[in-house]
Amino acid sequence: MRIMLVEDEREMANALRSALAKHDMVVDHVTTMGDAEAAAGSFQYDAILLDRQLPDGDGLALLPRLRRRGLGVPVIVLTAKGDLADRVSGLDTGADDYLAKPFALEELLARLRAVLRRPAGMAAEMLRLGKLTFDFGNRQAFVAGELVPLRRRELLVLEALARRKGRTVLRTVLEDAVYSFDDEIQSNALDTHVSRLRKKLSEAGAEVEIHPIRGVGYLMKRAS
Repeated sequence: MRIMLVEDEREMANALRSALAKHDMVVDHVTTMGDAEAAAGSFQYDAILLDRQLPDGDGLALLPRLRRRGLGVPVIVLTAKGDLADRVSGLDTGADDYLAKPFALEELLARLRAVLRRPAGMAAEMLRLGKLTFDFGNRQAFVAGELVPLRRRELLVLEALARRKGRTVLRTVLEDAVYSFDDEIQSNALDTHVSRLRKKLSEAGAEVEIHPIRGVGYLMKRAS
């Protein structure tokens, strides 16, 4: 899951990035609406966390700009402006949810899960392929009902492949799902994550195959 965090308070941003990373999320951090709009046009995000008080204006002004470009990514506004009128204004402007600071991380995670369950967010709650089940809501993989323990980036690779089962997934798409734009990516790092994921699924008896498409990417399908 790739999240854009639009927040100009460095301490708050660092705390959120660290906390969300521990829950297997890739977080791109920007500090202005201009940078947020540019990033949204370059990368595919599962959700945007948006502060209102930004250096280049009220963050709510970003919402109609995104919608005019046909970007339906869910947006949760995170702000110190928590009065009823502010919340109503945020929702009427196009936010999917509105959370006043300070807030508990558990509530933010729950609200993220909620917006991703809506039609404009997550396309399916579960993927079933062979003996593998991927629960998009809780972001967990099971084989024959048993949880498969995965490292953070193995989980991110599987999530990206699961969303596109039966289709070749470009390396660039997988890299976008696994790394933020601040991460340094070594040339064979993605292949290492895929290899480890493939081994774990095989050992668990998932009956799925992840095929490398040379020079293009990877394809996950049911084992023949």
